This record gives sequence, structure tokens and C-alpha cells, in this order.
Amino acid sequence: MSKPLSPKKSRPKHIAFIMDGNGRWAEQRGLSRLVGHRKGYQALRKIADTCLDLGIPCITFYAFSKENWKRPKEEVDGLQALFSKYLDENLTRENLAEARRRGLRFRMLGNLLDLPPYLRVKVRKILAKTRPNRGHILNVAFSYGGRAEIVEAAKKIAREVQKKKLKPGELTEEIFSRYLYTGGCPDPDLLIRTGGEFRVSNFLLYQIAYAEIYVTRTLWPDFQPRELKQAIREYQHRERRFGMTSAQIKSSARKV
Repeated sequence: MSKPLSPKKSRPKHIAFIMDGNGRWAEQRGLSRLVGHRKGYQALRKIADTCLDLGIPCITFYAFSKENWKRPKEEVDGLQALFSKYLDENLTRENLAEARRRGLRFRMLGNLLDLPPYLRVKVRKILAKTRPNRGHILNVAFSYGGRAEIVEAAKKIAREVQKKKLKPGELTEEIFSRYLYTGGCPDPDLLIRTGGEFRVSNFLLYQIAYAEIYVTRTLWPDFQPRELKQAIREYQHRERRFGMTSAQIKSSARKV
């Protein structure tokens, strides 16, 4: 018997996904890797909808890393085409209205200048159209690298110091996090990686310091809402100590 889903208050506020296994899913079936990526795109839409239905305030999908530009041109072009399709579908009048109703704001994590001009236009459009929405944030990490994000944040802070808008002694972890791509989102409570690999692949390196990690051998195209709920159940039954002892956690809970 599976453990019951605990009340909404104990659900993660931010779930991040490393969507691994599209290529292997296709190769196991004698199909092209692009077919696997298309199936993975369908899984993304299904899992995003489930997260919204469960009331998760922030979700992040690792769609394309900076290192992925090294892949064969056909695969890179296909992934860009899928991203373009994703943007087009969410820019329809009907879907923009649905995003407003659900309070869904889209954001891109990564270097926008890495993208071809036609994609940049679409990304800027969806960011502008959904910026006023409040309630949920959906981050798509495209041309993203965790180390590059930290370096970019450091450059922004250096410029602020040069302009005397910030003193070095005033810098805290909280202030630093505001300069990251995810500024305004809580750090991930739960990181889910499909495909069975035990690594973080340069993803949200600063933000996942205390994230609970759930690794499944399920390949991303086969990842279903029921397994998402299983991951959340497991998260809810873990003790998150943040460097403290179990006794301190229990004492703190009693005081609340």
C-alpha cells in the first residue's frame, strides 16, 4: 500500500526536473532520438499540468544545457524546433487566457543571446505576456549552465558595486540569490531526475544545496503523474534537517 499524500502545506514549493532518457527511450525502440524528444515534450506538458493541479508554486524543467550545443546539428535543430512549438502553443489566445486564469508566469533560465533571433522574439513575447500573472512560475532552462549562472550573477553584483548601489559587506546569500536566473523563486525542495543517473549535470548548483533528490530509472517519456505523486510522497516522509539534529527539528516543531 502506498503512503498517503500529506496535506497541501507539506508539499514542495519548488520542484525541479532533470528530464533524462529521451534518447535512450527512442533507441530502445529503434527510433530516432528526435522522436524521443517529441515524446519527452508530451511528458513535460503532462507533468507541468499535474504540478499546477497539485498547487506547486514553482516548477523548473531542464530542457537544454549549454553543453547540449555540442550535439549533432540535426538533434540541436530538432530541440530548438520543439522549444519553438512549445512557445507557439503557449502563445495562443486560448492558452494565454488559461495562464492568466491559473496565475501562471513563464520564465526562461539561461542565456537568451545564445538562441537564434526567431526564438528570442518568441521567448520575449511569452515572458512579457505572462509577467503580470501571479500564483505559479514555470521555468524552462534552455541554454542553461549552473556554473555560468553563478558567474553571471557575480558579474551583475560587481557592476552594482562599481555603481555604488551595493557595498561588498552588504552581500548575503539571500541578496546573492536575487541575481540568479531563479530570483523570486524559492530554492527547489525536490529535485527529480529520471533515467537512473546519479548526477546533477550542472543544474541549479547554487539553489539545490538542501534539495531532496529523487532518482528513478524511469526514462523521461515514460514518467507519469502517478510517479510524480510517489516522489512527492517520499519527499513528505523525509526529515529535512538543514544542518540541525533530529531533536532540534522536533523541538522547533513543538514551539510552532
